[in-house]
Order: sequence, then C-alpha cells, then structure tokens
Amino acid sequence: MSTTLSPSAAVPVEDPTARIDALRGEIDACDAEIIALVQRRLSISQEIGSLRTATGGMRLSLSREQRVLSRFRAALGPDGASLGMLLLRQGRGRL
Repeated sequence: MSTTLSPSAAVPVEDPTARIDALRGEIDACDAEIIALVQRRLSISQEIGSLRTATGGMRLSLSREQRVLSRFRAALGPDGASLGMLLLRQGRGRL
C-alpha cells in the first residue's frame, strides 16, 4: 500500500484506490451476512405460514406485518419500510 503526505498536515494518507477496494470488501462481507439472514428469515417465515394454515389460521397477520413495517420505517426511514415490505413479500408471497 502506498501513502502520500497530506499537504495541509503532513500526515500520511492511504492510497484512495486501495481504501476503496478495502471498503468494497467490507460491503461484500456485509452483503453475504445480509443474504444469509434473509434466507434464514425466509425459512422462519415460511414455517410460521405453514403452522398458521395447518391450524386453520390465516396465512398472514396484517397487524404483525404493520408492526414489522413500522419497525423498519423507524430504523431506516421511508426506504426502510420498502425494504421491510420486500422481506415480508418474499416470506409470504404476493397477496
């Protein structure tokens, strides 16, 4: 890795290309974790749906879905609600 000196402070600055590559590696690791968690969530959600229908219940619970969407919206903003909806849809299918 090469470094240069910052003109203002004479402090070594990491090569931007190397830093970008390292950060992209971190994103790739995050993506792998997210994918594994989504797959786990999907499996759990499908099991819940099977148990609910096997006992005569509805395939989904709208009040539960609203709580999930509210949690995603509160944590991540409007796009978080969209992400939450995608996860819900993947677990139960389209309505």
